[in-house]
Parts: sequence; structure tokens; C-alpha cells
Amino acid sequence: MVSNYNYMATMKLSRMAALLDGLGNPHRTFKSIHIAGTKGKGSTCAFIYSILKETKIKVGLYTSPHLVDFKERIRISYPKDRTIDRAELVTLVNRVKSFLDKFTKSSKFGSPSFFEVYTALAFLFFNIQKVDIAVLEVGLGGRLDATNVVDPIVIGITPISFDHTDKLGSTLESIAKEKCGIIKDNAIVVSAEQDAKVTNCIHRVADEKRAKLYEVGKNIFYEPLTMAPDRQIFNVRGIFEEYPSLTSPLLGRHQLANAATAIGIVESLRFKDIAVSPYDIATGIKNTDWPGRLQVIGRKPWIILDGAQNEASARALKEAISAIFSYENLILVLGISSDKDIDGIGANLLPIASKVIFTQSDNPRATSPQDLRKRFQNYKKKSAVSRNVNEAVELARREAKPQDLILITGSLYVVGETLQILQQRKTKG
Repeated sequence: MVSNYNYMATMKLSRMAALLDGLGNPHRTFKSIHIAGTKGKGSTCAFIYSILKETKIKVGLYTSPHLVDFKERIRISYPKDRTIDRAELVTLVNRVKSFLDKFTKSSKFGSPSFFEVYTALAFLFFNIQKVDIAVLEVGLGGRLDATNVVDPIVIGITPISFDHTDKLGSTLESIAKEKCGIIKDNAIVVSAEQDAKVTNCIHRVADEKRAKLYEVGKNIFYEPLTMAPDRQIFNVRGIFEEYPSLTSPLLGRHQLANAATAIGIVESLRFKDIAVSPYDIATGIKNTDWPGRLQVIGRKPWIILDGAQNEASARALKEAISAIFSYENLILVLGISSDKDIDGIGANLLPIASKVIFTQSDNPRATSPQDLRKRFQNYKKKSAVSRNVNEAVELARREAKPQDLILITGSLYVVGETLQILQQRKTKG
């Protein structure tokens, strides 16, 4: 029913538009906030969702990928915060299956991808649940992404760096151009701090589209105050208000930047006559939940999960570990997908490790631990190889002393499997 996703399968969104048209254009029944970028997309979406959840606004959240359960990708805030449940998902699939079969056979655009279909299901669910605003994370790139059929009330651009270069291009300029493809005519755009080349691209597209642009570091500012293993305190000066002594449970200076971007996006809703109080913004930031991002799941020894999967994210993770945690030895559990920047991730994380355990997720794109070890010959003496994530985590726990730190990273798939293992152990008792 559904073909494999290929970003460049079509040079326009005609297939997604036709698919949604056949389903009654559910994406036109709610307002949307659209977020693109390389790193921090999901965290920024989570901050926005958590803030809006504090208001009377009925908000939906669509993100990818998931960590443990596929249903995590689709959330609604009311009457309580929850993901779509299995029965609802099955009902939606049954509702659209007949149409999808006919669409696939008759469409001149070919079979829809899995991501296109799941995005359509999310839009249908938000329509059924009468969502006021949906916060939508771009899946890949931006210009041709299945989410880029909406006409958002605010657009966010999180930090852009190298990732998916086989699809988006090998230069920052080409990657930025693809991601800026979500900027619409006369849009309101909020951008995180960017590399100069990326900033130039954003300015150029914003000018072409006559978009109103606000930037962290220029119109929005943040100031770190204190960092601890359970929270960090910081100030933000936004477009309209000042927010002193905010508390974020998401750790690392990069998360303060994501929070500042999210606050700028929420403040920009005022231009659409949607005002969110400083109290709701502060409470929403404090209550944000986004697992798998510098998540502390154990103490004595510290056990930390992070889905860093490109060079920039690995660098931010390294800096955050150094700034926040005290430890004697760092044991690194590392598994990386074959389509990621293996050398860039390794260059940042391997030097800080006393011991490295190479592993792999249960995913066809995972690089074998043997290949990772061969790739990093300089670390062979302090490295080991494990067959799977469960084995790697057990080996790390046996090696670690109470004063050490275990860092499990390199892939959201590795992080997700670790969380699943821990959940299963908790269920068993």
C-alpha cells in the first residue's frame, strides 16, 4: 500500500496535496506552527507544545522519529495530554485503507510514502479531535517534506548543520535552502542562532517571501544562570516580554537556545491575536517533557541517554556533559546509523571516554559494532564490541563504579531501545 520514502521522488508536493484532497483536506481545519532545522527541532516543538498546553488552546503535536512506541509521534493536549491510542490509529487506518488502495492505482503521482500516509493520519486525527493549533515537526529537509502542505501562522527554524547530505546537498547553503523551503509568503519566522552562511540564506528567503523575521541573538536573548543534573535556570528577553529565572528540565546550553526559540515563536502568536501569558510560558517551559535528550536515568553511576546523531549535536552533548556532571570515568555506549556523520560524532565523543562499547540498534541502517571499531582504530585498546544494545548496557553497568558516568548515544534508535529495555525490566518487577 505504501512505498519507501524518497525525499527526491517528486520535485513538488503534488502527491501529498492530492492525497489530502481525497481525504477532505483535514490540514485546513486547524492552525499550525511549522518547525524545520537540523538539530533541536523536536525539543523546540516540545517546548511550544508544553507552553500551549498550559492555556485553554487545544493543541496537537506531530514529531518524528519515535523512541519506543510509534504512537508517540501524534499527541493531543486535552482533555489530558496523551498520544493517539491503538484503537484510534486502527480506526483511522481502516477508514483510509480503501481510499489509499484506489489512490495508489489511479494516481499519476505514484504510491504515497509511509511518512506521507502517517502525516495524513495525524492531520485527520487533529481534525477529528478539533485541535486549535498543531505543532508540526518537519520530517526531513523542508521544501519537499510531507508536512509542507500547511499554511502556518508561525514558522520556526532551529539550528541548521550537516545531516542527510545525500538528500539535501553537501553544503550548508544547499541544506539551508531546502529547510527554508517551508517559509511562505508574508510569513512570521523565528530563527535560532545560525552559522553565517545559514543566516544569509534565511535572510534572502525571508526577503523574497516578504516574511517578518525574528532571530535569537538579535531580537530574542537568553542568559544561562545555573546548571544542575536535574534542571537549569536561565533568563530570556523576548520580543515583547522579559522572563527571569525560568526553569528547564531539559539540560544543556543548546536546550536554553531551543527554549528561547520556542518562546519567540509563542510570542509571535500575538501577531495572529493569540496571546499567551508570561506565567503560562514559564510554567510550560518548566513542565516540558522530551525523553532521550540528555536524559538522566540513573545515578551512582550516572546513566545518561542522548540521541545525538550528527557532529553538531555530538559537540553540544560533549559540552553539556563537561559543564553539568562530575565523574571519574566516562563509559561510552555508542551506536550510529550508517547514513549519519560517523566520523564527526566519533571525533567529539570518543576523546572524552575512558572506555567505549560499540553496539548497534535493531535497525537495518545501523553500522555494525565491528565496523565502528575498525573505523576508530586509535581507540581499539579501550574499546569493546557488543552484539546489541541490551548487551552493551549490561557490559557498561558491570564496568562502571558509583563515581563513573555511562553515556548511551549516537542514535535515537539506540536510545529508544535502551528506554524499552528499562521499561520491560520495570514491568517485570
